[in-house]
Amino acid sequence: MADFNFKQPVLGRRQFVGGALATSALAALAGCTGGQSGTAGSGSAAVEAPTVGENYMSFYLSEPAYIDPYNGQENQGMAVIHACFDSLLTWDYATNEPVPLAAAELPTVSEDGLTYTFKLREGATFHNGDPVDAASFKRGWERVASSEMATPSDICYHLAPIAGYEEFHAGDADEMTGVVAVDDLTLEVTLAAPMADFPAVCCHPSLVPVPQAALDDPASFLEQPIGNGPFKMDEPWQHNQYILCSKFEDYNGATVPEIDGVYFSIQADPDTAYRGFQAGELDFAQVPLGQLQDNIDQYGQSEDGFTSTPGAQVMTGTELSTYYLIPNLEDENLAKPEVRRAISLAIDRQKIVDALYEGYREPANSIMPLSIDENEQNVWQYCRYAPEEAQQILADAGVDPASINVTLDYNGDGGHEDIMSSIQADLEAIGIKVTQNTLEWAAYLNSLSEGSYGLARLGWTADYPIQDNFLYPNFFSTADNNYNHYNNPDFDAAILAARQIADEEQRREAYRAACGMVGDDMPVIPIMFYAHNYVGSKRMASFNYDAATIPHFETAQIA
Repeated sequence: MADFNFKQPVLGRRQFVGGALATSALAALAGCTGGQSGTAGSGSAAVEAPTVGENYMSFYLSEPAYIDPYNGQENQGMAVIHACFDSLLTWDYATNEPVPLAAAELPTVSEDGLTYTFKLREGATFHNGDPVDAASFKRGWERVASSEMATPSDICYHLAPIAGYEEFHAGDADEMTGVVAVDDLTLEVTLAAPMADFPAVCCHPSLVPVPQAALDDPASFLEQPIGNGPFKMDEPWQHNQYILCSKFEDYNGATVPEIDGVYFSIQADPDTAYRGFQAGELDFAQVPLGQLQDNIDQYGQSEDGFTSTPGAQVMTGTELSTYYLIPNLEDENLAKPEVRRAISLAIDRQKIVDALYEGYREPANSIMPLSIDENEQNVWQYCRYAPEEAQQILADAGVDPASINVTLDYNGDGGHEDIMSSIQADLEAIGIKVTQNTLEWAAYLNSLSEGSYGLARLGWTADYPIQDNFLYPNFFSTADNNYNHYNNPDFDAAILAARQIADEEQRREAYRAACGMVGDDMPVIPIMFYAHNYVGSKRMASFNYDAATIPHFETAQIA
């Protein structure tokens, strides 16, 4: 998921951008003290926020791209989607495996590894009372894959392994034949080729069922989706203001929420959340740069890194996220791999991590986060600080550093300026000319889609914690999130082959080899692996924000 705005998404995690991932200043979660109301929003005419009870949590977002799951693509929107919808499975980070959510049990798999059969929970309903059945999952997945949507989905690649996807997505078929509602509670999914990690794909929070209302009135559904999850939207999305959700009283999932609802406060400035936290008005905020250790000293550090409890309130857990630069491969300054390798070697990642994040993040040695697969085979040889070697590479390639003019592009509202300035200084130290270009969020997304950028910052947060999710979406030649159109036929073939390997360790080895192929070409320049930098108030008895940057309101407790 590309992380653009949230913390890296994620571009989202666009994720996009989508990432998804959502970006160096993570849009903080914030909680207003219960029972209060006030003025909400920023960037447009402010409206009076609704009054909520003491048992509500307030969560601070920047304006999402989408909250309709068909195009859930970055951390902002995914927070709302996860609260309001249940996918078939969800990832359990305690056991590091998928577990049933809307499904009653894990799927059975055919001997050839192609067909997955899911049994659904009995008695589940949507927020409007319609039954959650197998047909509603087929309906929801086909909305993701359809090219006939008013704005086609940016996350349809998740469904690409399914038989019939290509024909349906191209508009040459009326349905995705690999998804079959056998009966009300039986969903059968057949793949075009075996993919041993497919259950992890089914954990994606946007691969959810939708009621018939999503087709009957798509415009309304876009603004107020009707889900099957533990929380429901009480009114349409108030753009640039707020989103209000309350507990779904008829929810029959395994975990019934203890809080009464979530107030998503949409703001443009994450630092506002921290000031509100300091004033005792907010439950959860992002810690500003340079203040993490001070907050740990004052509020205590989370025991597991992901859960805020009284006296152990600062969360610093490692995220399934990578912050990186994406070079425009059509830019004459960046087209040569030798130039990209030299740029990567010139960047002092440890300096960025130490100076800006007080050592609580890790310099990236690959696109693959250590939390996904910590193996030396993933390490990219050019993800080191070696400025003299960088200069030698350019000299050997016959490239004068003074002839290279690089523009560092980034969204100006995400807290990236200090990172970009550090990178600029490192590149200028080896003779490369650098300018910075900041854009507001919407314009930045357009520049990425149009290819009108030089060296742009992006982030990626895992949609599901498997190696494939960092490699296929970003580097497969036809993948939607492959913004600079990197094309390596050997890599494409390696990824498709790795997906079919049943043995987990052999599959991991195959993905590591594919990761190494990308590292030689350097179509992206990894900078750092993310870690949480959040603090919760004592009002939150417990609140979990997981490694994939998903907030778990369903298990939140208010003291």
